[in-house]
Amino acid sequence: MKHLASSIGSKNKFLILGCGFSGSYFAKTIRKFGCNVITSSRSETKDPNMIVFNSETNKVPHEKFFDGVTHILSCIPPDKNGKDPVLKCLKSKMQNSSVEWIGYLSTTGVYGDTKGNWVSEIDQPNPFQERSHKRLNCEKEWIKSGLPVQIFRLPGIYGPGRSTFEAIRNKKIRVISKKNQVFSRIHVADITHAIIYLLQNKDSLKFYQIINIADDVPCSQLEVIQYCFNLLGLKMPRPMLFEDAKNDLSPIAQSFWMENRRVSNKLLCETLGYKLIYKNYKKGLKDCFLNS
Repeated sequence: MKHLASSIGSKNKFLILGCGFSGSYFAKTIRKFGCNVITSSRSETKDPNMIVFNSETNKVPHEKFFDGVTHILSCIPPDKNGKDPVLKCLKSKMQNSSVEWIGYLSTTGVYGDTKGNWVSEIDQPNPFQERSHKRLNCEKEWIKSGLPVQIFRLPGIYGPGRSTFEAIRNKKIRVISKKNQVFSRIHVADITHAIIYLLQNKDSLKFYQIINIADDVPCSQLEVIQYCFNLLGLKMPRPMLFEDAKNDLSPIAQSFWMENRRVSNKLLCETLGYKLIYKNYKKGLKDCFLNS
């Protein structure tokens, strides 16, 4: 992706809280802009640019780590009580810091089930799953905090090393068919580059507190699996009907199939002008195939 005339660089200090798949990708990418980047881990590491943050054991970074921090990205999920661990432990430190912007990675699960209809940021959240209720609670906590937060609602995340290819290669793929069922997705690179685009252009773009980041083409899981088998040169097993398969699925896997919605990216891509790197699952999975 072409880098714009960047307003992000060595003068910026990023703190990435929760360095899982999306957080690690963001940290790796933003370092290429010359930014100072500190990441968090739940336990000690030898990385001098990593701090320990574990709300369950009350291991909280010293205030000195917030010195000069301009941007914070929180990728940490709600705790078991549905509270945000970052706000619970670090709210006062953030309020007393020089932070200009905070990003919070949430989920499009807060929209609940729309029977396959499109949802956008103007739709009222209607979470169905308990975990989505907790996410919505955290979103509300962030908004009430008075901190300069921007919330990104994400659908299913995939990328090199974490895609349908791994499930096929590890023989953990379940080929399930459910009539009219669709899912929205986003490649991890587009999460990172959409956020960077918004930060680079924040002075010229209207600020929106909640933004969906999704690709252009919600589709069935079966289409995605078939495409991956084709790329691998393998024959896809015969699909099972969801009704026949559901009793063998874990509760979390079952819940995945209980909601059906199409997530609109029009605010991000049409109103705000971000150009997706991977507009659909075929382009994104081709990237995974070539880089796995």
